[in-house]
Amino acid sequence: MSIESVRAFFAEKAPDIAVIESTMSSATVTLAAEAYGVEPARIAKTLSLRIGERVVLIVAAGTSRMDNKKVKAQFGGKPKMLGVDEVAEITGHEVGGVCPFGLKTPLPVYCDISLKAFDVVVPAAGSTHSAVRITPERMAELTSAEWVDVCEVRPAQEAPTYSSSS
Repeated sequence: MSIESVRAFFAEKAPDIAVIESTMSSATVTLAAEAYGVEPARIAKTLSLRIGERVVLIVAAGTSRMDNKKVKAQFGGKPKMLGVDEVAEITGHEVGGVCPFGLKTPLPVYCDISLKAFDVVVPAAGSTHSAVRITPERMAELTSAEWVDVCEVRPAQEAPTYSSSS
């Protein structure tokens, strides 16, 4: 369902935006940056959080880090990342392909101001091998997102790396 629901979302709301696919996995910020030929900060990562009884999506620059204190101040509760099964069940997208487009369940979307540093960002498009190129402003407009300041921006060399042994 994922990539198809994202394609349907863009066909209806922004037919000028095409879903791009890569043979390389884009499941992490580092892999996505390599797959789509951009610096890691331009990857618009989508965080799926539960805050109290609410589930929200926060889209932020790839090298940013969520600031729990800022999130708590903004949303009035302590954030908790959704589990892998919950993410797929609620968003309709697999981890590594989560995005604010074509959601299974309507969710509030928030764009962190870290995205405003870029003319174009590259969020996932429902699978670990798909993405779109979009301006942060257009992404916020299409998803009815509210702009928030809930992340700390880190230099690219400090971007987290992941390995199967961690």
